[in-house]
Amino acid sequence: MVQEATQKARVLLEALPYIQAFRDAWVVVKFGGSAMEDPATIEGVLQDIVFLECVGIRPIIVHGGGKAISRGMKQHGIEARFIHGLRVTCEKTIEIVERVMKEEINPHIVATINRLGGRAVALHGDEILRVVKKQHVDPSSGEMTDWGFVGEPGEVLAGPIRALVDQNIIPVITPLGVGPDGKVHNVNADVAAAAIAKALPARKLVFLSDVPGLLRDQDDPDTLFETLKASELESLIEQGVIDGGMLPKCLSGVEALHAGVRKVHMVDGRVQHSLLLEIFTQQGIGTEIVSTE
Repeated sequence: MVQEATQKARVLLEALPYIQAFRDAWVVVKFGGSAMEDPATIEGVLQDIVFLECVGIRPIIVHGGGKAISRGMKQHGIEARFIHGLRVTCEKTIEIVERVMKEEINPHIVATINRLGGRAVALHGDEILRVVKKQHVDPSSGEMTDWGFVGEPGEVLAGPIRALVDQNIIPVITPLGVGPDGKVHNVNADVAAAAIAKALPARKLVFLSDVPGLLRDQDDPDTLFETLKASELESLIEQGVIDGGMLPKCLSGVEALHAGVRKVHMVDGRVQHSLLLEIFTQQGIGTEIVSTE
């Protein structure tokens, strides 16, 4: 019994320098992927976030919800389609996205945090994100890619986020934005989280998903990159090692680093207490990306 208690004390003491170092630091956590499909995983991640706030860290959650949105689209006979990892969003789809985000996913996260003893409030992205329509012209062919009601963050109104956090409230943010036409646009949650991290600016940006981190070989977890510089990550993107759904995470993570965010972490949210392990231990878990400088 004494030995067990001593071991617990050692764990707390190991975390102490990190708690001291990150006190009052802004940490943006993007939570998404299959990790959001399992109730036990959701509970564990949100428990970690409540812990962060309790020890003086300032967490902000930006959540995804891709699988729930795809289910909603299927119920309405709409096939989910992605281009370069981003969901093509027609007028009917954006209605489904907004409903699922605001009425299903976000309220559940807020209620769970409050039940776990934290204080959380919904903050919808269309209240704080001003976006431009996402389009891309291929320089070689001149062909334009149009994702529909998909936006890229322009201005982030950080005031409402700061006001909540100053009251020891955890903002739970939907990845939505308002375009110049006044209409709600879907925003990739990774991109939205990075934009918010840049605007604060945050000390850390953490992507919690359903993969161990960045892998050289997507089928081999032993090829995990534990630490990368931003320049190395950019090289991997150019080589095509990173593509698909990881591409928005990596591109937006590099932008965040260049804008002053200290570190970007890519962590498997399905691993119990992976968020605490990444922040409060020397070894960490997942992939840590640092600025080139």
